[in-house]
Amino acid sequence: MTSTRANRPLLEVRNLRVEFPTRRGTLVAVDDVSFHIDAGEVLGVVGESGAGKSLTGAAIIGLLEPPGRIAGGEVRLEDKRIDNLSAEHLRRIRGRQIGAVFQDPLTSLDPLFTVGQQLVETIMTHLDLSEAQARSRAIELLREVGIPGAERRIDHYPHQFSGGMRQRVVIALALCAQPRLIIADEPTTALDVSIQAQIITLLKRLCREHGAAVMLVTHDMGVIAETADRVAVMYAGRIAEIGPVGEVIRKPRHPYTIGLMGSIPKLDRAVARLVQIEGAMPRLTAIPTGCAFNPRCPKVFERCRHERPDLMPVETNHAACWLHAPTLTEATRG
Repeated sequence: MTSTRANRPLLEVRNLRVEFPTRRGTLVAVDDVSFHIDAGEVLGVVGESGAGKSLTGAAIIGLLEPPGRIAGGEVRLEDKRIDNLSAEHLRRIRGRQIGAVFQDPLTSLDPLFTVGQQLVETIMTHLDLSEAQARSRAIELLREVGIPGAERRIDHYPHQFSGGMRQRVVIALALCAQPRLIIADEPTTALDVSIQAQIITLLKRLCREHGAAVMLVTHDMGVIAETADRVAVMYAGRIAEIGPVGEVIRKPRHPYTIGLMGSIPKLDRAVARLVQIEGAMPRLTAIPTGCAFNPRCPKVFERCRHERPDLMPVETNHAACWLHAPTLTEATRG
């Protein structure tokens, strides 16, 4: 989906920085990250474990685990800054304007209460409805997310649902107060492939019908390809590349993204060996100077080891790579 920048984006993250103070010094987990998401748009955020993608989502919705803290930048929801609000104010916004879907639905549902009790309580907390009206809305939501026999199932407990059905309940819970933004952190990882496809289809449909913005955090490029309009590829706490999902998949510009794309099996042709990115994501205590990817990069040259690149426009994408610097010569590119 094309972003209409004439209107303000629904979510705007500007130069976000997340730090973890330790006895050995301050660790920077998210470093100068900026992006936007428009209403009705899905932004996929992808990368290896430790890239900072889940921490970015947690920072946006105010769920950073101490001692983690936002140390710089801004988070704006419908052009109103929310990163500097009190915990209580942010909690109200998180329930009313921001919904969250996490990897394990059991951590989002209380096993001691029926799903109906949890849905009704959430609806009544954020919307001016009676208990009967809230129950009616809860049944409608369960139907909307594809729970068969919603009138009966509303009185069941979480353990009485399969993993895929529990995740549908969590999505219904996230939609209770008609939020404008949904943060979905690895929402399909614990599910089998056929259920994953159903949840992906559901998220896409709900995004379009409700006009919500969705930030989809995952390590699975297949999920991104099926779901997202645009994709941000993260590495060592920064965005390495961002652009329309089709362009990033077909014509990646950052060597890290090229490696990620090369590691995905192709159905239309046989290959003897998949591309492998040598090495591993650096620890927060040992992020290299210059471009953080330089020790693993097959196209590294001297500038990469000393200067850290910012995102640069490359046709439809933006990539943080010196290969795309305007002053770079063709000889250096080779």
